[in-house]
Formats: sequence, structure tokens, C-alpha cells
Amino acid sequence: MKMTVKSFAKPDEVRPFAGHGHADLLKMGDRMVQCGEFEPGWRWSQDVRPIAKTDSCQVSHLGYVLEGKMRIHMDDGSDFDIGPGSVVAIPPGHDAEVLGDQKCVFLDFGEIAEYAKPH
Repeated sequence: MKMTVKSFAKPDEVRPFAGHGHADLLKMGDRMVQCGEFEPGWRWSQDVRPIAKTDSCQVSHLGYVLEGKMRIHMDDGSDFDIGPGSVVAIPPGHDAEVLGDQKCVFLDFGEIAEYAKPH
């Protein structure tokens, strides 16, 4: 693998959600890195489910919250709140929603190559 330097100011791909934001992606070697901007009112089940066509998010996330807050609803019934400075590993099988009136910006290094990608 060779040295690669890119910026989210010029993403390789932009994936708009059905509403309330978008995901900017950079291809870094054989991996993707995502910076998601989740606007107030965003909820995975409303804004990404129509794209993913699954009952809950089946993507594994490994990321860092830059700003805003989000609540993760796991399929097992547990809930977790994340906010600025949170480093999280979220397994497949969840819904999520933005909390409050500020967008949530989430940097994701997980298995996100197919996240919000139309099928």
C-alpha cells in the first residue's frame, strides 16, 4: 500500500440520505473512510432504511463523534447516547437518531463500504 492523503473537502463519493444529511466517503487503499453529516431530525429507519432495504442497520461502525449527539437503539433493546469526543464501536443490528437541534458529525472507519449505498 502506498501513502495516500485526501480531504473530505473533495470526497471520492457523496451518498445523500433519503433526507436529513449525507455521507462523504474517501477511498483509502482498500478501505473506505466516511464523514457523515446527520442533520436534526435524521433517523436511520427513516433516512437510510429506504436505501439499505434492511430492517435495521447491518453495518459495523468504528468511529468518533466530532459534534452533535446521537442515540443508538440496538436490536436487543438497549440504547446508548454518544456525543462530541465519543469513540464508539457499534455492531450490526441497530437504529439511530440525532438528538437535539444540532447536526451530528461522525467520522467512521468501520465496515462502511456499503453504507447508504443504493442497491
